[in-house]
Amino acid sequence: MARLESIYRYPVKGLSPERLPAVHLAPGQTLPADRKYAIENGPSGFDPAVPSYLFKSYFLMLMKNERLAALQTRYDDATHVLVIQGEGRELARGDLSTKEGRLVIEAFFRRFMPAELRGPPKVLHAEGHSFSDVSAKVVSIINLASVAALETLVGQPVNPLRFRANLYVEGWPAWSELKMVGQEISIGPARLKVTKRIMRCAATNVDPDTGIRDLTIPATLMQNLDHMDCGIYARVIEGGEIKWGNEIITH
Repeated sequence: MARLESIYRYPVKGLSPERLPAVHLAPGQTLPADRKYAIENGPSGFDPAVPSYLFKSYFLMLMKNERLAALQTRYDDATHVLVIQGEGRELARGDLSTKEGRLVIEAFFRRFMPAELRGPPKVLHAEGHSFSDVSAKVVSIINLASVAALETLVGQPVNPLRFRANLYVEGWPAWSELKMVGQEISIGPARLKVTKRIMRCAATNVDPDTGIRDLTIPATLMQNLDHMDCGIYARVIEGGEIKWGNEIITH
């Protein structure tokens, strides 16, 4: 029996994950507050009045900026406060709903990684918009058995959080998720349709705990499996609250 092992969201694109015991999925939406904010790395032309998808290279992100993995962040939905910690202490705190709070966070990134900035860093947000790697509003799913199989290929442990997914699944055979495109799955009361395989980028080479670029996961996948895919995207078609341990049924 397949089951939901864990749930994660990423309130700020490129920054650390938050583990959730349960979450309410809504049809046609991402996880609530997932990639709600992004840190612009130089002018992107993003217009919060008319938000549209932008490629991830416009933002601070792990594919290029592995130092981000050394930061631990926490976002509070009620207060909109983002707390950034590192080296065992608090480094910055700001209310992202206010100009003053955003300026505090932006000033931190100017100090933290000046050599990697292409212009003034800017906190971006638009109501209802998600700064996902894809334009469609989907949730990302990782099969833990596929991660275990990948460990065999690379010859060392692979932290599943390298893949920055929303949902992690136990009980599916390794790589079986890649054949589910077009199928529907049920997780508790929610129902999702698998829309796409996820092609992995160099962000997965970065250890999420240390920020060290220590593996070559896309290259390893290509050399051994003739593709660079690990994980799937799925669109929510029927909503409901999902939680750890929910059975997952493939239709």
